[in-house]
Amino acid sequence: MKVTRAQILANGFACRCPNCGQRTLFRTGSLFSVNPTCPTCGLRIEKGEGTFLGPFVINYGVTAFGVIIPVIVLYALGKLGAAATLSLCFAAALLGPLLLYRLSWGWWLMLYYFFLPDNLPANLEGRPEDDE
Repeated sequence: MKVTRAQILANGFACRCPNCGQRTLFRTGSLFSVNPTCPTCGLRIEKGEGTFLGPFVINYGVTAFGVIIPVIVLYALGKLGAAATLSLCFAAALLGPLLLYRLSWGWWLMLYYFFLPDNLPANLEGRPEDDE
């Protein structure tokens, strides 16, 4: 394999293309507009309808389980007051997804190609074609 699982992990955590390692997941000058394909290597980033669901689930999970639930647990243990709990949860629900949007795309592609590394174009080169 040209692209190893270790490289896929490194590219995912750095929000880079899992195939070529370039910073091409998002359109130049845009914070939230995902490129349909990598301009450098041609990897399809958006694979069609519903592609956003993977990053959405990652974003939601990190926000809920990494921020909101711990804040609620602190409230239940008596470490935070009601106003602080509501304020922190409200801020996390609004800011968390915005701050994690770009990361969640990198993480989603990392998870997808970590388990299916043979689907990367760089790893397809030299493999025999199916004669079907």
